[in-house]
Amino acid sequence: MAFYQFYKEQIVPTSREKLWDFISSPANLKKITPPEMGFDITTAHLSDKMYAGMIISYKVKPLPAFKTNWVTEITQVVDGKYFVDEQRVGPYSIWHHQHILEDHAQGILMKDLITYAPPMGFLGTIANALLIKNQLKKIFDYRKQAIEDIFGILPSN
Repeated sequence: MAFYQFYKEQIVPTSREKLWDFISSPANLKKITPPEMGFDITTAHLSDKMYAGMIISYKVKPLPAFKTNWVTEITQVVDGKYFVDEQRVGPYSIWHHQHILEDHAQGILMKDLITYAPPMGFLGTIANALLIKNQLKKIFDYRKQAIEDIFGILPSN
């Protein structure tokens, strides 16, 4: 089984507390996900803040005509610094997503590191080359813009 990593970082001109408050609230995930993903949280009793062991279920459209269930578990949380979500049910064979915050001279450096393996062996490898990695890039480009809309952009030099 082939696996891949996708990495994205962004400097957010805000305090750690404000950014953590935003990203650690499951309800805000929809605000930073492209509308065409059809993202809806389906968990009935959802906490306001993420915690280790939390299970979150979603409906999501990874492809235009394909809506699926996705269940993740928040496996690790260090308040104000990072959390990790791992897929329990969904379209990938492996999905491990680290959300990391670090201090930066211009605000907070927000890092996302996703380690994933598409399903279906060799066909998944082809799907990654043709579709998945580009889809992840589009999702995180949208997320970058959404975060800028919420927290502002860095002043230009």
